[in-house]
Amino acid sequence: MRWVRKELWSSSTARRGEARHHRRERYPKRPSRVFRMDRQRKRKRSRSRTAGSAGHIRYNRAVWDRISGWYDCRHACVLGGTPATAWGLFRVPESKLGLLGNTRGKAILELGCGAARWSIALARGGARSTGIDLSSVQLARARELQRESKVRFPLVRASAEQLPLRDGVFDLVFCDWGAMTFADPMRTVPECARVLRPGGKFVFATASPFRYVTFDRAKDRQSRRLLRPYFGSYRIDLGSDAAVEFQLPYGTWIDLFRKNGLTVERLMETRPTPGRQSRYLSRPDAKWGRSWPLETIWKLRKE
Repeated sequence: MRWVRKELWSSSTARRGEARHHRRERYPKRPSRVFRMDRQRKRKRSRSRTAGSAGHIRYNRAVWDRISGWYDCRHACVLGGTPATAWGLFRVPESKLGLLGNTRGKAILELGCGAARWSIALARGGARSTGIDLSSVQLARARELQRESKVRFPLVRASAEQLPLRDGVFDLVFCDWGAMTFADPMRTVPECARVLRPGGKFVFATASPFRYVTFDRAKDRQSRRLLRPYFGSYRIDLGSDAAVEFQLPYGTWIDLFRKNGLTVERLMETRPTPGRQSRYLSRPDAKWGRSWPLETIWKLRKE
């Protein structure tokens, strides 16, 4: 942990701030079942999910603390072992995409690490991993897997919107959905840029805007019709006790990257091979993904 104290933590104040996240949070009231896409303007909301505050952070922490055990059991077969270093809904191997490059000896931060299977696999390959997640339940599972694999690296409970880490200490920040889906990108992107060294890489997978504008909430599946606006998309409340998600139009993403000194090196829109299924999708939605993108993977470089 000496490396954590000397190189990562920004200050003793940051450590105290991170410790405050361990306070028990009361689970919020059941949300509405209506699919809402909020524009980037203030709206009147219940206190637990108020935009512009830490409401969505508390809410998402409660959701993930509640569902983490179920999630890990359901998806362990596609998250562990060889698939641990694979991307997105269709688990495209990193060995095929080569987005992270050579990670041996590199200081790497995984946002929304969950059970930290990605970080464990990279640490086995010689990377200096650090995992951050909002959920204490997810991190408890990550520590179990660390003991089983006999790999040790820092695991931090914190929000990706306010990283308790020093400036310019990482060679690579990455996220496979995780925090870049469930945290406000207007806050996470500046934080990632801040902790990266010049020339460092930022790689993350998240949903495509197409997923939201064509989602039929009543039928709980993707539609072939445009059902809601693309412009102005920002905060997504899926209802049914689901976590709050965030999405931006492509132009807004690129403006945000440029504002924070990040250059786009690659944008991938994953497409499954014919007949390919996903543990995360119904068969009709997996087939839908052959015609329209369900997810994107961004690769950025800090100038």
